[in-house]
Amino acid sequence: MSTIRWTETNTLRSAHWHSESAASPPGRVVGADDRMTADAAYRLACEGTALLWRGDFHDARRLLQAMGRRVDRKPSRQGAGPAESFHLHRRARGHRARVLGKLLVLLEDGHRLNLRRAPDVRRACIEAYGPPSEPMAVSLTELLGVIGAHQWRTKGVEVPALDTRIHPHYGVFSPGRGEYVDLVAHAPLPAPADHRAGRRTAFDLGTGTGVLAAVLVRRGIDHVVATDISPRALACARENVRRLHFAGRIDVVGPGLFPDGSADLVVCNPPWIPARPTSAVEQGVYDPAGSMLRGFLDGLTAHLEPGGEGWLVLSDLAEHLGLRTRGELLADIEAAGLHVLDRIDTRPRHPRARDTADPLHAARAAEVTSLWRLAGK
Repeated sequence: MSTIRWTETNTLRSAHWHSESAASPPGRVVGADDRMTADAAYRLACEGTALLWRGDFHDARRLLQAMGRRVDRKPSRQGAGPAESFHLHRRARGHRARVLGKLLVLLEDGHRLNLRRAPDVRRACIEAYGPPSEPMAVSLTELLGVIGAHQWRTKGVEVPALDTRIHPHYGVFSPGRGEYVDLVAHAPLPAPADHRAGRRTAFDLGTGTGVLAAVLVRRGIDHVVATDISPRALACARENVRRLHFAGRIDVVGPGLFPDGSADLVVCNPPWIPARPTSAVEQGVYDPAGSMLRGFLDGLTAHLEPGGEGWLVLSDLAEHLGLRTRGELLADIEAAGLHVLDRIDTRPRHPRARDTADPLHAARAAEVTSLWRLAGK
């Protein structure tokens, strides 16, 4: 674990450095409090100097907002096409994250945030980081994300298809976009391979919170095996399975993509954007080179029962961004020895699809999410 060092009241101090985005520890750290102006903080952050906040918590949040406004004053470059615009947008967001990430706070013994008017963050930090050990420095932006994730985990996300709430953990993709859940909730189920027993089995690959596995059980699937490569997602799915009292019908296994054996139905909702994530938190959105998508397609026929189906739930946002073509997707399906039985489409309902100020608005407004029903040839 990396370490940062700074001088406070003429004493050299140090703490472990933690970053969910794998940011390098800052080489220079200075103390900062309510006397620091936003202009000074912004200048130091742009120069690469980190500011360890020792003042009022709410003043730190206000300073962060003021620094954000200064970052946003720089006009964004417009790309020549959708793909270039996407990469420029990602670059601008990365620069913003690096600058704002220079405002740090110190989590002391027991993940305690020893600042005036600071909330009790101990429970939230244990959920995100695990049991506390030694003092640890994190960016304020990361800590605010941890606090927000704890609130969502406590409150849960309403899922109409289940008529209940799913509780996402920190770093696990939240089922806030209900259109992909609704597709799985209403697509026609394949007949069971064993017609005499009448039992249906399913795999849910990349289960995340376990929401799709739960929807399949609610629809009458007798047994679901849910997988994920993320230990956080596996823990999250197991907790939700217990909450829903589906422990006898859903097995959560991993880390990995495909479990052993075969099933009547294999469902996969891979990350939709073939680009590199900048943190573990982004792995639910970005799939480098479409590796999970191709892994699902290439392994599907070996894990389907006779007459079984694979359901690929995928947005075409990458196509509108110029990052993947429909022809490339169809060629990957063909190369995997699969054919398309049907495709069920829906439009997104999330607010960003209507946000005209979003640099990617044109692509988001045209987005369609599809459930591709696939079978072996």
